[in-house]
Amino acid sequence: MTVDAQKALQYESDFLSGVEANFEAAKGRQFRGSSWQRVTEDDVLQLKTLMADRQAYDRELLKSLPSNRRVALHGFERRFGLWKRRTGVAIASVLSPMGHYVAPGGRPAPPIGLGDLMDHVRKLVKDSNVPHVIGVCSPTGFTEEARHARIEMANVAVVLVEPDGHGGWKSHGGETGVDPRLVKIFDPEGPKQKVERVRRFVEERSADLLTGGLSSGSIARRANVPESLVRQGFEAMAAADPELRLLREEGELVMFRGSAMRSQEKRMGVIDRIRQLFSGEGDEAEKTNLLGERRAALARRRDRIYEDIGKLEEKEQELLGEGKAAHAAKAHVKERRLAAQLAQLRKDIARQNTTAGMLNQQINIISTDIHNLTLLQQGQRAQLPSTETLTEHAVAAEEMLETLKADADLVSGLETGIEANVSNAEEQAILREFGEVDEEAGPVKIAEAKKAPSATKMTPPPIKQASVGEQSRAQAGTPDEPTSPGKAKDRGRDAEAL
Repeated sequence: MTVDAQKALQYESDFLSGVEANFEAAKGRQFRGSSWQRVTEDDVLQLKTLMADRQAYDRELLKSLPSNRRVALHGFERRFGLWKRRTGVAIASVLSPMGHYVAPGGRPAPPIGLGDLMDHVRKLVKDSNVPHVIGVCSPTGFTEEARHARIEMANVAVVLVEPDGHGGWKSHGGETGVDPRLVKIFDPEGPKQKVERVRRFVEERSADLLTGGLSSGSIARRANVPESLVRQGFEAMAAADPELRLLREEGELVMFRGSAMRSQEKRMGVIDRIRQLFSGEGDEAEKTNLLGERRAALARRRDRIYEDIGKLEEKEQELLGEGKAAHAAKAHVKERRLAAQLAQLRKDIARQNTTAGMLNQQINIISTDIHNLTLLQQGQRAQLPSTETLTEHAVAAEEMLETLKADADLVSGLETGIEANVSNAEEQAILREFGEVDEEAGPVKIAEAKKAPSATKMTPPPIKQASVGEQSRAQAGTPDEPTSPGKAKDRGRDAEAL
């Protein structure tokens, strides 16, 4: 597990804050005493010395590095009035490879070995006559030698704590047999945090809820959480989500995804439930949940078979290695015995694979039926309109659109008439004045107009309205006055201009 400086500093803070809360709860219970003294220490001076040796003078870097902080809780009891006797010391300490974090060099941080662990514990014990319980947390973990070492010191119990790589912690008393109650004190993760981690773990594997189920035992082993807390998490999630169902199978709690039930669920016996399951009628939600239970049980059995196959395969590799060694040593009797064992083992593996294949087929059939029932249930829940209703609504919508279009055309025609009536005689006179102003503009504006003929629009001369007398003569057929040749030529030029 690669742990950089920032992550190690976060582990340090989380461990100390969680264990300090446990210290407060253990006063007067696991820890003897009537009065208490809290002492905090760190190795900042040693960290500064390491930075000075490497010429790394950076205050921001100093703040971002773990400094091996520790918290000590000293217990006392009053004796003979004002005199106090020390009853014990509980220490929560962090041990990080500070030299590596000052100059990492691109290498991963090493775990803590047995030698560094022993030196650290000896430094913490000030008085060997007083009972000490020391929890040492290593953000980078411990070596196998340190985990399985027997730390035999007078009046000293050591608990090793390290991250488990899944958001939790592993705490154990090594080979010295520390009281489990003391080991629990140095677990910085509380029950609520463990239940929340179980919920996150289940959400990350939500696909397993659709194809089978999740058992409390498997989650407890993978998440490093007691099975009782896993069951609490399962029950809380099932209470919050009506589609999550719980099934007790062989002493374990199995959670799978089913169908939400109605508020007033009818209680039935086992025989009635089986009849409804295989009948053509009934509640689809109840059938879905019954099939989900069967699928979850089959999936759990299949997963166990896969685990057994994995163990058999490991045994096969072991026998194969022993057979090769016996062949190299020319131990023919042992070689024949191993060959017989290996042949029988491979037959067992083939049988287990056949059983797992059959279970997969059964799970596939049940999953198909669940899928069809879910589609049927969703279709009934939607309550879609009938074909006659859809046709009626489509005709009504078409009629409405046609009426709307007719009304829009009518309104458009009315607006055109309004524009024509707005132009009265007074406005026409003002427009003629605008035209006279353009005529008086002079030769400069006329020349500019000739340069850009496309941008200039010629305004037609105003139409002269005929008088009443002219209208009467035109109606009576009276000829107009004779027109002179000059006036006729002028009218011809005007017509050509137009």
